Amino acid sequence: MVAANEWRDYAIDHAGDRAVFSVFRRTSETPLFQIIKAPRPARRQGTFSVVAAGGSVMKRGHELGHVLGVFDRTLRLVSA
Repeated sequence: MVAANEWRDYAIDHAGDRAVFSVFRRTSETPLFQIIKAPRPARRQGTFSVVAAGGSVMKRGHELGHVLGVFDRTLRLVSA
C-alpha cells in the first residue's frame, strides 16, 4: 500500500511484550492502522491483530496472512 501511494509513511515499534507496525496517511498524523503481534493472547485470540485509528480491533487471528486480508480490496457492483 505504501508503493501504491495510499499509505505515506510507516513505523515499527517494539515494546517488551509486543511488536507494532503503524501505518500513516501523513507523517504528522496518528496512525490509520496498527498491525500488532502480541504473544500474550495467542492461545485464545491469535498472535496478530489489526487495530483501526479509533482503537477498534478490525481482525484477529493466528496467521498474519489471514489477518492482513482485511486490507484486500474486493470489487462490488454499484448501481446508479
